Amino acid sequence: MLREAIYHVCDEPYAFPIGNHQLKIRLQAKKLDICDCYLFHGDRYESNKDKEEKIQLQRVAWDENFDYFEGVIYSVTKRIKYRFNLVGNDKSELWYGENGVSETLDKAGVFQFPYISEQDMFAIPDWASKAVVYQILPDRFCNGDRSNDPEDIVSWEEKPTTDSFYGGDLKGIVDKLDYLEELGINLIYLTPIFTSPSNHKYDTIDYFNVDPHFGDLDVAKELVMKAHQRGIHVILDATFHHCSEQFFAFKDVMTNGEASRYKDWFYINSFPIVQSPCPNYATFGFLGGMPKLKTHNKEVRDYLIHIGRYWIEEIGIDGWRIDVANEIDHEFWRLFRKEIKSIKPESLIIGEIWHNAGAWLRGEQFDGITNYKFREAVHSFFAKGNICVSEFNSLLTKNRMTYSDQASRTMFNLLDSHDTERFLTDCAQFREVENEEYSIQVMKLAVLFQMTYNGIPIIYYGDEIGMKGTMDPDCRKPMIWDSQRQNHSILEFYKTLIAIRKRSKALTDGEFRTWIEDDKQGVYGFIRFTDTEHVGVVLNNSNEASVVNARVDWCDGNNIITDLISGREYLIDKDVLFELPPYSFLLLV
Repeated sequence: MLREAIYHVCDEPYAFPIGNHQLKIRLQAKKLDICDCYLFHGDRYESNKDKEEKIQLQRVAWDENFDYFEGVIYSVTKRIKYRFNLVGNDKSELWYGENGVSETLDKAGVFQFPYISEQDMFAIPDWASKAVVYQILPDRFCNGDRSNDPEDIVSWEEKPTTDSFYGGDLKGIVDKLDYLEELGINLIYLTPIFTSPSNHKYDTIDYFNVDPHFGDLDVAKELVMKAHQRGIHVILDATFHHCSEQFFAFKDVMTNGEASRYKDWFYINSFPIVQSPCPNYATFGFLGGMPKLKTHNKEVRDYLIHIGRYWIEEIGIDGWRIDVANEIDHEFWRLFRKEIKSIKPESLIIGEIWHNAGAWLRGEQFDGITNYKFREAVHSFFAKGNICVSEFNSLLTKNRMTYSDQASRTMFNLLDSHDTERFLTDCAQFREVENEEYSIQVMKLAVLFQMTYNGIPIIYYGDEIGMKGTMDPDCRKPMIWDSQRQNHSILEFYKTLIAIRKRSKALTDGEFRTWIEDDKQGVYGFIRFTDTEHVGVVLNNSNEASVVNARVDWCDGNNIITDLISGREYLIDKDVLFELPPYSFLLLV
């Protein structure tokens, strides 16, 4: 065994509570190096090794370099010590503890998890893992009240620019709630709705009022109330990292300079304020119109946390999606979470983070993040077709093994967003497909994967009807409501998969295991499962037909499995032969 590859630490994501008496343990080792991984555990105060219990850890995942083993310790006292006993494929045997890897038990030492404290557990909202999200840019979704339209509104059919206003509003969303309910989603995520000079509203002037072009407080209340009546949650988007240059505090600094009482609300390098060509204060990116807020200033902190509380109490929203969350200090987010959860424990808090977010996902800041690492893997495998099956599996494994189970279940798994090109556009640009139908079929592959993978699937408005778009502003075209221009094949596919996901506990809360990894044919398969339900997924991400002979040892006591999409049945005799046309899929139960 390669000792240097063996790794564990008694901390997330290698050790984390999943219940009041349950501790999940994870071990990393060189790929295909270990044949058996055992764990001996007991109470920290028990010195008699004979009283330790032994469990076997299972190989649950792998990437190009490592295998990952997992198991769950049950402890009555919640005080845990443990060590690993590793048996290699070379028949060698090693012990592993806090002192390191050794041939002898005593030299290895033990890992210690002092106590499973309920207060320290990562608790996520009960409803979150069952959510299917629909993201809406209010200006681009539906115009329900023309009396509040901006003066410079453009035609709904006109190609967008960075400054285009189309007149979409909250009333328009209310008018389309029946459509969203029929689609099957149960969580609406609105990009910012607060007073702002821009069409995207990420430069906030007034955090306590709805932008007048979107409506008012009464319409916002109506939207949340009517959504809740349909079983749909609603979360809002906030930019606490920065504000508009027209925000009252920054305007005061612009007017009064160093004498302003708000000068310490911002990161100002010198006076007087200079906005161009290069701002002499911290900003979002390099945009002088979006000054960065100093969130470790108590006044600023209290002001922003009050905003988070206000909209929950005033209109009953179900949580927050936070813009540029990774550029705000961790202590702010700890205080923000404590406040929000104190008034609505079932609130969902999602941070916008495009990279490894382990530091924010330990149960005291965010529930989940916008999972752009998921999107990168999905786009590379499906839309671009520039990685093979094993590379795809490796990317997914690395992403899952970075986080606890709770964090993985509350990831916003997106195919695209208002900050990226749309999925169908990527397909047409990168895949050598013969016609439009192949692009649509590739998208269906990706959608099926998204709807059956760990985490929360999020639909960017219009994806469900086949909308296209390159990078901003083209990816922010107005929603297509003309039925003749909608792709009903994709729409019905979304409806079918959302319905299947919502009634399957294996898909919303189950474990994940890779099942088929066929680089030669481009076929990927995996299993989602609970103690009582198994779902198998097979994806042929190739432009050629494939035949796969797969071992089916996971079905729930039946000798027949059924594809939920086509209705075709397969008789199980240890191995099953699956014939897969190009860009096809199976969803098996």
